Amino acid sequence: MTKQYNKPLHLANSISDKFKWWVFISIILIVFLHGYNLQQRFLQPWTTVQEALTPTTFTEYFIANGVLRFLIPMLFAISGFLYALHDQMPNSRRIRRRLRTLLLPYLIWSTFAIVMTWLLELFPYTRNMVFTSGIAYIDDNRRLLHDYRWFELLRSWLFSTIAYQLWFLRVLFIYNLVYPLLRWCIGHPIVKWIFWVVLLLLWMGSFESVVAEGEGLLFFSFGIWIQKTNFNIDSTAYRKRIILVWAGLLIASAAAKTWLAFKGQAMLGNQVFPAIILLHKSTVASGLIAGWFGLDGLSRWCMHNRLFVALTAFSFFIYTFHTPLVGYAINPMLSWLYPLAAYRLLGFLLLPLTVIALSIGLGALFRRIAPGAYRRLTGGRGLA
Repeated sequence: MTKQYNKPLHLANSISDKFKWWVFISIILIVFLHGYNLQQRFLQPWTTVQEALTPTTFTEYFIANGVLRFLIPMLFAISGFLYALHDQMPNSRRIRRRLRTLLLPYLIWSTFAIVMTWLLELFPYTRNMVFTSGIAYIDDNRRLLHDYRWFELLRSWLFSTIAYQLWFLRVLFIYNLVYPLLRWCIGHPIVKWIFWVVLLLLWMGSFESVVAEGEGLLFFSFGIWIQKTNFNIDSTAYRKRIILVWAGLLIASAAAKTWLAFKGQAMLGNQVFPAIILLHKSTVASGLIAGWFGLDGLSRWCMHNRLFVALTAFSFFIYTFHTPLVGYAINPMLSWLYPLAAYRLLGFLLLPLTVIALSIGLGALFRRIAPGAYRRLTGGRGLA
């Protein structure tokens, strides 16, 4: 017989603040990830690099495709945990709310990205920004939105959006939709073992589609499991060991993966890709554990700072606004910084900071002068 869960809705303030901190920090760091400016701009876990290994290229890959790769799984796990807290509400009612808080912002921001890109392509300088970024790429002869056929434009609006970070909102909505099935699988005494094996295989195989992908599904389900089993996610009994062992594993795995991305294919051929993928999985697992249990002190300190707490209200606006803008601005930023030493590394730091500041400024202004429109843009987030 399927186990029935009836857990209290209460969420301790310390955990709630920690969730809010991790969401904000993850989104801030994701902006840096999207500001990656090596020649190979679009990173997959197994991406190799066809340029020289230098302190700058190593550092950027190590950060963007190494130590920061656990951030999206962290967001999925938090989302699963928080969604599972509200089982006293019928899922059909929650899905109606999600239409407003996830799907509507997804469509609005996807529309915004298309309109902005279309307008940028009207002028030579900004059209070149779009062209060289590769964000609107269809094939070698069509790299601009103006080259799209009507069905490609529709597909871009609904699925392969130019605001490429929005995929998270799309698949999260799907996971919310099938939540009752996920909860049943997690609670069934027999099915749960098959369920977790399938999810682990999908994760290890880096399964992806427009409606689901292995990594997010695994960690969203993991968040549900944590909430339903009352697993202690606030324990500090073995923090020192976690910091030393798991943080060390994160750094070592990210460093090894980075070195293989530059040098491994010349030595191992295509056999390098399984090794890179295994190291990627190691960075995700170790990053989640080391980050969650090892940064309690920092999260508490930040969440006692009024300015920091005020900034967390703009997490969603930063996430939805920052691309494709940051992608279009990479090459102009590098051209502007070119006379300086270490200009690529400097651009990797300055461009995300600039876009984050712009996002917060515009978000604060928009929230003040048009709160109703801001509510629709953010799904009602950040208004308190």
